[in-house]
Amino acid sequence: MNETVTLTPEELKARKRRNMWLALSLIAFVVLVFAITVSKMQAFSLLGGGQ
Repeated sequence: MNETVTLTPEELKARKRRNMWLALSLIAFVVLVFAITVSKMQAFSLLGGGQ
């Protein structure tokens, strides 16, 4: 029941490429959320928020 899967070099390359795109997508999402948060905070402070 303890089977190991041996991937071909092409499969390993495809996995690495997929993982790279996944990582880049996650980083882009975090940057987008950060940028939106900062812009909303700036807009709030420019409108005199918190006073």
